[in-house]
Amino acid sequence: MDLQYGLELIGTFVFAISGALAIREREHDMFGAGFTGFITAIGGGTLRDILLDSYPLVWIGDVNFLYSILVGILAAFIFPNFLSKLRKTFFLFDTLGIAFFTVLGVEKALSLGVRPEIAAIMGMFSAVMGGVIRDTLTNEIPILFRKEIYASACLAGAIFYLILNSFGVSRDVNLLVSIAVIIAIRLLSMKYKLSLPRLD
Repeated sequence: MDLQYGLELIGTFVFAISGALAIREREHDMFGAGFTGFITAIGGGTLRDILLDSYPLVWIGDVNFLYSILVGILAAFIFPNFLSKLRKTFFLFDTLGIAFFTVLGVEKALSLGVRPEIAAIMGMFSAVMGGVIRDTLTNEIPILFRKEIYASACLAGAIFYLILNSFGVSRDVNLLVSIAVIIAIRLLSMKYKLSLPRLD
């Protein structure tokens, strides 16, 4: 199993946890939380693959992704107290998810022969659209439209990946460093309450 495949499974796992935790406190049953976790985990990648005309969709072509989602959902139910005690658990899993999915989305787009500019956008879509669907299902304002730095962190990480790629940096090193950049941007923006300028 190469690094990319392992990161894809991990990203799917943490996004499933993120989705399940988002609805867990709203008096929904396990199926409702499981469905939200499932949609959160596959939403962005599915949209990316449809736009890029890449079939079969990743989670249809490889059953291991379904297993990753199932394990993530079960973890949210089996260890609820442990996860609840973790500081800003939801933020942690969401940040890990968008970081993994951004760089993997860029990789997938590049492998299909699209231009780097399009690959960066596809990486961002891969990362944020699952969360947008999750927030819509849970009747929240999608995080994409809040003032915190979210999609812009993904886009910055995607561009960083493309820059390192153009300099011939090792693929595995590039994946890990670009993921770390996205996580760092998110953590620093939350710690120092940074946001992009408002239109008004």
